[in-house]
Amino acid sequence: MFRFAAPALTALTLIAQPVQAFDLNSMTEEERATFGEQVRSYLLENPEVIVEAIEILEQQQQQAAAFADQELVQANADALFNDGYSWVGGNPDGDITLVEFMDYRCGYCRRAVPEVASLLAEDGNIRLVIKELPILGDASVLSSRFAIATKQVAGDDAYKQVHDALLEFGGDVSDVTLRRLSDGLGLDSDAILAAMDSDAVTEEISQTRELAQKLQISGTPSFVLESEMLRGFLPADQMQQIVDGVRAERG
Repeated sequence: MFRFAAPALTALTLIAQPVQAFDLNSMTEEERATFGEQVRSYLLENPEVIVEAIEILEQQQQQAAAFADQELVQANADALFNDGYSWVGGNPDGDITLVEFMDYRCGYCRRAVPEVASLLAEDGNIRLVIKELPILGDASVLSSRFAIATKQVAGDDAYKQVHDALLEFGGDVSDVTLRRLSDGLGLDSDAILAAMDSDAVTEEISQTRELAQKLQISGTPSFVLESEMLRGFLPADQMQQIVDGVRAERG
């Protein structure tokens, strides 16, 4: 193993040596102290090195998190993309699938509405899957129960109408206001309201919550774009860049 020939050996020279060329554990106390002082002096004279090291560490952490997210998506692909109950829009035969976990009382979910609509319209080849994830209190749960019950009673087109209306609705959510909304859309309000507390609606919400926990999703909106996890609001142009990147990787 390499050992210092003299205390005068600079930290920069030592750093430049191959990793296997020396063994810190083999240093004497004097050598170790000298080395520490030289490293400290070098960093004080070149603080940009610390900034560079922090940036590299952050990049490594981001890459590790992205890889972990991809593994989570792969492990839960069926529940994400083909659960058999979530509403599917956009281009159902699109080559890219975008899954959105949303809450009707979430301000950023409302901000995401025109961005997602723009992405779907301009691209034209994206399949959208909506996951009801009510996490912001009783009003959120009531809204999701109403939307899911509408889908189960009246079908996908009625669900989309209710979904859009709830995202625009700014008042208090109650049986009275939901009935008024349903009546205004010409739906069977009695049947929908009666179905809101059904086991089928409860099961759908429970399954989505369980999936969100597996994916470590704690906020809305959260998106899964193919294998990429997008945790939070993104404008349409940024999502389009990710879409383009996925397609480029496929060749």
